[in-house]
Amino acid sequence: MDAVVKTFNKPRPAERKPVERPSREEAEAAVRTLIAWAGDDPTREGLLETPKRVAKAYDELFSGYRKSAEEALSKVFKDVEGYDDLVLVKDIPFHSHCEHHMVPFVGTAHIAYYPQDGVVGLSKLARVVDIFARRLQTQETMTAEICQAIEESLQPRGIAVMIEAEHMCMSMRGIQKQGASTTTCQFTGVFRDDPAEQVRFFTMLNSRRG
Repeated sequence: MDAVVKTFNKPRPAERKPVERPSREEAEAAVRTLIAWAGDDPTREGLLETPKRVAKAYDELFSGYRKSAEEALSKVFKDVEGYDDLVLVKDIPFHSHCEHHMVPFVGTAHIAYYPQDGVVGLSKLARVVDIFARRLQTQETMTAEICQAIEESLQPRGIAVMIEAEHMCMSMRGIQKQGASTTTCQFTGVFRDDPAEQVRFFTMLNSRRG
């Protein structure tokens, strides 16, 4: 079962308003509260170190708040021997967390763009995906944020971003539909204006897939 969402409107700003982080001690205290809320004893042996481990894990899982997509895309290579055709990086794996239930969603991102005044290193596109994935997210917002970050840094002739993911908030709780996947797309420039370019994007995306 697939859910497909296409967005063509201008995405929301890529950078969110920073907030003041509580201390690690406050974060660990919050974890102890949640353990007790779940119905267990945070002082028993197996859970004594859990608050420290959770705080350390959160520091890694949500490291995207402390990184800048603009910085990741700051190095543009202009000497590309006149290349101005499609650049596609597909099957970029990521894991993120739903902002509604704070449970994971996992999938792959695919990014294509038509250069106008240079290109970026291919790994930088994967880094941008990782930066936005390592925040509390909705898939729709993440798709738009990736697109806008590329737009602002490269100003290409067109961008296509597609994300496919499975959400644990659907498979582990609530409706509990394992295997359901969601696809979101964002198009700008020539991809938005010319349906043939969207067809080309999807054709290249599906090439060599078993």
